[in-house]
Amino acid sequence: MEKRQKLLYVVEAMGGGVFTYIVDLANELADSYDIYIAYAIRQQTPHDYKTYFDKRIHLIEVRNFGRSINPIKDVKAFFEIRKIADKIKPDIIHMHSSKAGALGRWAFNGRKVRLFYTPHGYSFLMQNHSSIKRALYKMVESISAKRRCTTISCSEGEHQESLKLTKNAVYVNNGINIKVLQDLIDSVDKKNDQHPFTVFTLGRICHQKNPQLFNKVAELMPDVKFVWIGDGELRSFLNSKNIEITGWVDRKEALKYALMADVFILTSLWEGLPMSLLEAMYMKKLCIVSNIIGNRDVIQNGQNGYICNSVDEYVSAIRAAQAGQVDQLIEKAYFDVQNKYNTAVMAKKYSSIYQKGIPDVDEAI
Repeated sequence: MEKRQKLLYVVEAMGGGVFTYIVDLANELADSYDIYIAYAIRQQTPHDYKTYFDKRIHLIEVRNFGRSINPIKDVKAFFEIRKIADKIKPDIIHMHSSKAGALGRWAFNGRKVRLFYTPHGYSFLMQNHSSIKRALYKMVESISAKRRCTTISCSEGEHQESLKLTKNAVYVNNGINIKVLQDLIDSVDKKNDQHPFTVFTLGRICHQKNPQLFNKVAELMPDVKFVWIGDGELRSFLNSKNIEITGWVDRKEALKYALMADVFILTSLWEGLPMSLLEAMYMKKLCIVSNIIGNRDVIQNGQNGYICNSVDEYVSAIRAAQAGQVDQLIEKAYFDVQNKYNTAVMAKKYSSIYQKGIPDVDEAI
């Protein structure tokens, strides 16, 4: 019997969409690889996160991983992940998020083990950082990109940014586990599903998600209910009287809110490729999103949703949904998720990349 290869995921940002992505990808590949995940806990990490994973997957917490730059803890994390890898002796290492990518590409040389890195949204594109910090992050990415490693972006837009840093780059579109999501949807109590016309979003209430714009749209549409599923440090910006903030809720409760809504919007300033967007497409909610990398890689304006550049464009798109003029867009979005953005397709492509390394530049991944 052929020996199974060991696959080590190094994940600093194990919360929100990245957590869902890691769970779905690791579980999908558990039949083919011995999988180890070196991770850090974040505020958004579910308290019962271990139950989400296939029991065959090995979870190893990295105590010194931190989101912000901390030279002392970062050096400790550097040696901690090296020690973990020395013990496991993986055949493949795949790093997720900027912090893991920076430390991992220097902790490992890529000669004895195949190295891969997925940014999940480059730090130098994040507008909540000062221009000096963004320049520093870009310099770190540029220098680290010279290491022997393949960058696997989550969307075509992110891939174009990767190609500015390294030719050793491919992309695999994010995907969702349709079967698991459908099972959860089927388990949600849908009694008393009468509701006012509702627009929702999901995630941390932070600068990235642009709650100020969400609030402006709500203020211009007092007849519509707006729901923000989540919580965060900028919740005070959501002060329009027709906005409900749910706070942090479990997966099932979040789905219940989503299923009771009619329209999903993202007002984000930057994204990778949002899992919440893909899930909303599958749930047949009209998706109205900001014109940024990630969003526009999935949504084609007027074909499977709307891309907006202003408050007025958001309002017009929501009014079109109220008028029942968007059924074809919703069906096209649902078709796209089933055929392009699901974990079965995603895992197969990742496995192919892991085995053969860097594909030809012209090959579609």
